[in-house]
Amino acid sequence: MTFQLDQFLPYRLSIAAAEVSRRFAERYAAEAGLSIPEWRVLAHLAHSGSVSIRDITRRVHLDKSVVSRAASRLEQAGHVAKCGHDGDRRLIALCLTPQGEALMARLAHIANDFQTHLQDLLGKDADAFDAGLTRLLDQAGRPDNRS
Repeated sequence: MTFQLDQFLPYRLSIAAAEVSRRFAERYAAEAGLSIPEWRVLAHLAHSGSVSIRDITRRVHLDKSVVSRAASRLEQAGHVAKCGHDGDRRLIALCLTPQGEALMARLAHIANDFQTHLQDLLGKDADAFDAGLTRLLDQAGRPDNRS
């Protein structure tokens, strides 16, 4: 049996994820001029409230420098502000400003519409795909189980 890259699941998942991310990025870039890291920072803050760059970095799977630059651009644009960290006074946390909250409210509609589009594209397979993806993500960060 010959190895076929186009049939290799990790490769296919990577390509699909990149394509979905690119298509979604086009939508929020058109609406708000945001980059992928900026979107991820905003979305994480909207979901989690006041958190540090370290916390955001862990959650959005981007390098700290990328998250820091995105946060700086969002702060300059008035979408985020520095605020106190609840658990550790040594850390600087970020939070959404009222302007950032309003932007996320607009972007949430775009995100929900995009998700609905993807679910429609998957059709009757959407629930099974979601269940399989959930199992894969549940394994993220765990030691490799070869069972």
